[in-house]
Amino acid sequence: MIRAENVFKSFGETEVLKGITTEFECGKTNLIIGRSGAGKTVFLKILVGLFQPTSGTVWYGDTNFFALDKKAIRAIRMEVGMLFQGSALFDSMTVEENIRFPLDMFTNMTWKEKQERVDYCLERVSLGEVNNRYPSEVSGGMQKRVGIARAIVLNPKYLFCDEPNSGLDPKTAITIDALLHDLTIENNITTVINTHDMNSVMEIGDNIVLLHQGKLGWAGNKDEVLESDNELLLDFMFASPFLKRLREDALRK
Repeated sequence: MIRAENVFKSFGETEVLKGITTEFECGKTNLIIGRSGAGKTVFLKILVGLFQPTSGTVWYGDTNFFALDKKAIRAIRMEVGMLFQGSALFDSMTVEENIRFPLDMFTNMTWKEKQERVDYCLERVSLGEVNNRYPSEVSGGMQKRVGIARAIVLNPKYLFCDEPNSGLDPKTAITIDALLHDLTIENNITTVINTHDMNSVMEIGDNIVLLHQGKLGWAGNKDEVLESDNELLLDFMFASPFLKRLREDALRK
């Protein structure tokens, strides 16, 4: 579980986050949604520890993350996996080398143990045949799955994903969503996903947090979206006529 308590963040005179309190649950896909400029990326970076909040607290379980010393912070970061928006793979490394990189950096595993873990992670994301290819030699969807394999190679308790479906076709995006959801449940991970993808919200939104102008605008789950009368959520979710009709049809049933 991760909990943010009264988190504020300012850059100079600009206040980006304005007292956010919310919780991200273990074993669930927790989605952060909101319009551009709502503060989603800044909030995600604070949760990961890349930004320090101006005030407020982030708890990892019973641990106050920003009260820790460097050694303790490193120990928690060993339990964190990160999937970046652009996958952030090393072009000069093969797929296998990209996935093994965190094991080389943070563990004392033998080469055989590392190889077994890399092979397992590749098989888990259905990429057992691309070990020796380079990122430029696989599709965008495959690169995302390589990024997921690298993110889970250290068996993280916490998984952060920044726009995992960005640039993907709808079918591939559905595959990525299902994979993240399955991994979350199987490994009891606290997964936090920053997304604009409304299909992700409706398919895997176990816990949804809507940010609006740096504040918490709404919180709930995918089953509550269609029945909510929260104006901020409705304006964001049902901006298109098609989605608006979908909600109206659901309410009539």
